[in-house]
Amino acid sequence: MNLQIIKSVEGEAEYVLLPINAYKALKHQIDKVIDEDYAPFKLEDYVDNPVALARIKANLTQEELAQRMDVSQAYISKLESQDAVSAKVMAKVMTALQQ
Repeated sequence: MNLQIIKSVEGEAEYVLLPINAYKALKHQIDKVIDEDYAPFKLEDYVDNPVALARIKANLTQEELAQRMDVSQAYISKLESQDAVSAKVMAKVMTALQQ
């Protein structure tokens, strides 16, 4: 079995990546250790831009969304770096994501 240890900035062991079969075998023990305050990962907590969030949830790359919208990948990147996106642009994005 091949485990990978991920260290903190201070160099201390902080996380371990292990094969899924090992995880499944140990899951009941792991569940006992995980704190009740454990919060599952929510993409919305890390991605603020609505275009990026919608694209990622649709499991598309910037290039794929650009092709659907008939624009460049650079334009999608620009949209995703903006603090605000107009309703008109967001409607076009949502239409493209439904294709």
